[in-house]
Amino acid sequence: MTKRALTIAGSDSGGGAGIQADLKTFAALGVHGMSVITSITAQNTYEVRAVFDLPLNIIEAQFRAVVEDIGVDASKTGMLSNSDIVKLVANLVKNYGLPVVVDPVMIAKSGASLLKEEAVEALMRYLIPVATVVTPNRFEAERLTGLSINSLSDAKKAAKYIVEELGAQAVVLKGGHIEGDESVDILYYSGTFKEFRAKRIHTKNTHGTGCSFSAAITAELAKGKPIDEAVKIAKMFVTAAIEHGLQLGRGCGPVNPIAWLAVPAEKLFVLENLQRAVEILEESGHLVATLVPEVGMNIVMALPKPYAKGLDSVAGVMGRIVRVGDKVKAVGPIAFGAS
Repeated sequence: MTKRALTIAGSDSGGGAGIQADLKTFAALGVHGMSVITSITAQNTYEVRAVFDLPLNIIEAQFRAVVEDIGVDASKTGMLSNSDIVKLVANLVKNYGLPVVVDPVMIAKSGASLLKEEAVEALMRYLIPVATVVTPNRFEAERLTGLSINSLSDAKKAAKYIVEELGAQAVVLKGGHIEGDESVDILYYSGTFKEFRAKRIHTKNTHGTGCSFSAAITAELAKGKPIDEAVKIAKMFVTAAIEHGLQLGRGCGPVNPIAWLAVPAEKLFVLENLQRAVEILEESGHLVATLVPEVGMNIVMALPKPYAKGLDSVAGVMGRIVRVGDKVKAVGPIAFGAS
């Protein structure tokens, strides 16, 4: 049966974050994505121009329409602008017994506030206690705990606080805003810490990072993965999305959730094209053999932008192509990074 994931969040008209990023992530990870829109934002890569919170009855109607017909294996929350929306969503996921990943969205990438001050208390009191996983960044965790976070040790204290004092089942405190050569996320679950490390990617195109990460956890939970495994896959997923982020607009461009599918697909396309090219050369050896130098030759193909990142993005024939009498022969297989 197709697994089903639900996002309860705001709409980003720029397509980089919010339900748009969540639905891309769900699709890339092979689950059926559904949405409950809580707020509509007029937003691009550098500013939020306007916000309209949907009426509570419309939010509830969207939720019930989806849950009572299609069903939900796991859910997530994003932008919940005010305390009334927070309380409504908390009651709905609790009453229907849905696993829920809470992304405590407070500030847009542009710096605009997406959570009213009075809603922070409601988030802590009503929603976090019913959360399966909470995914704050450094600044959100500081706001939730009142602790200053400047190191991994600080992050562990804050993560433990969110579970043991605020009542979440698990928390992943994201390390993107904590200095270091690596981005280290801290999972605290069942009294145990786990670290998930990835190279730090220096780019401004990070709009939608938190949304895509929490959506990836949700998708994996919907598939039945345990929390730690879901976080592990989500970390790899979002790292690829950041690495292949899109240079769009005048501000912070969006991450690229489709990279999870696109990179393997483009690699297969390159390998198949090169294989056919080698076959043509070998079939036409009597025409080209005299053109092959003694040191051999090669034929290569690179991944397209934005997926080409270096020599490892170029495929060729291992050992090159050599002349054998009046024929030509590929010495080895086709592979990326071959020479």
